[in-house]
Amino acid sequence: MLGYFPMFIATLSLVTSIYNGYLNSRFVDFIQRNAGRTEYLRTCKEIIDAYFQIRVRVTAINAAGDKTAAQSEAANAVAKFGALGTYLANLRDEPTRQRYTQLTVDLEKLASEASGLSAVELGKRYEVPDRAFFEMNSDCIKSAKELPL
Repeated sequence: MLGYFPMFIATLSLVTSIYNGYLNSRFVDFIQRNAGRTEYLRTCKEIIDAYFQIRVRVTAINAAGDKTAAQSEAANAVAKFGALGTYLANLRDEPTRQRYTQLTVDLEKLASEASGLSAVELGKRYEVPDRAFFEMNSDCIKSAKELPL
């Protein structure tokens, strides 16, 4: 009987060690998934900010009616939006990538033509990008919710 007790303790220690390894691997998986989800959500937040920065800058171009520093700022904002959109699109399927790319092209065109448009025309021209942006924002929310914890 005295010989079985150390064997029982050793077996219990081995089982505890295996279980601890399992828990550690689950924790590492959780941290990696959470880091990916956090990065995705941060990028969604940044792209929302970039879109509204474009709107502000394009409105400034439209109000000023000239192509000065506001035009350059708008182009930079569109480039940032395009870069973030490309990052998000690379994590998605091909039709989504095409929609994100088309939205960036539409925003570039709108920013370059803003000085020659009336305020009413500008509002009408924003209808298509606004719808596409709404879909992009919905994709961000949907994708973030679908990512496993």
